[in-house]
Amino acid sequence: MAQVLQAGHVAVITGAGSGFGLALARLLAQRQMKLALWDVQADALNQAKAELTALGHEVMAHQVDVSQPEAVQAAAKAVLAQWGAPHFVFNNAGVGAGGLVWESTQADWEWVLGVNLWGVIHGVRLFTPMMLDAAQRDPNWRGHIVNTASMAGLVNMPNMGV
Repeated sequence: MAQVLQAGHVAVITGAGSGFGLALARLLAQRQMKLALWDVQADALNQAKAELTALGHEVMAHQVDVSQPEAVQAAAKAVLAQWGAPHFVFNNAGVGAGGLVWESTQADWEWVLGVNLWGVIHGVRLFTPMMLDAAQRDPNWRGHIVNTASMAGLVNMPNMGV
């Protein structure tokens, strides 16, 4: 993957305010990539942006709830307007709800599926056409979408049925 992570390329990272998303942002910043950081938690997002901007990196930050299609669309349009189609989209935002599955509320289900499933769907649905358009205009242009999941995406842990 190192050959495709080039200076000046644009990366969108959801869940970029903490954890793996923030670590990824730091790694891509070292490669001098332009970073569009998205997170629902404003404080963490602003701290990540401040850290990377202070080091001289090009960063835009958007508080985005990836479960909301309008929010994802608005932030995607902002990336396209400022930097063009992203070369990388890391659908990384993820949440979990614990407890007995039959006691989980409809809100629990909507939250987890909204972020973990619909967040990925919104990212793929909105960014793929942008990437295809960029590739059609420039045959050397490459775009990649990476959908990440924790182990919870593969293995059902006790009391994590949702």
